Amino acid sequence: MSESPFPRDPEAPDPAPGPAESPRPPAYTPGSVQPRLNRPLHERYPQIRPTSGYGDPRIRHTGPGPGAGAEQEPERSAKLTARLVLALSVVVGQLWGLTIVVNEWMSGDTGTAWWGAGFLVLSFLVVLGLWLLDPKDR
Repeated sequence: MSESPFPRDPEAPDPAPGPAESPRPPAYTPGSVQPRLNRPLHERYPQIRPTSGYGDPRIRHTGPGPGAGAEQEPERSAKLTARLVLALSVVVGQLWGLTIVVNEWMSGDTGTAWWGAGFLVLSFLVVLGLWLLDPKDR
């Protein structure tokens, strides 16, 4: 296992004797003034073979198969979206109602605050009913 994964560059200076250090490949910069860095890819990296990666002749099509990303059950998706919109509108109504209830409670009008609390409980029951509507979608 004394071979390094990168072949030794013939134009590179000899390594100094001392601690064994794995040789680093030179940094590649296109159009470099050093001709050894402008070699073709297969000379710079001989471990990359023509059949590795995108050059593999067994790979004919890239990406997911046909029909990927398309909605498989559009009716179910529409139903779930409608229920989600209803639930979110109820949640926004609950937040608005909570603001009103807290304002009325702080101003001392507890009668209106209790009616508002009843509205919040009713709207929670509406969301719970939407959730119980179709148990197979959970």
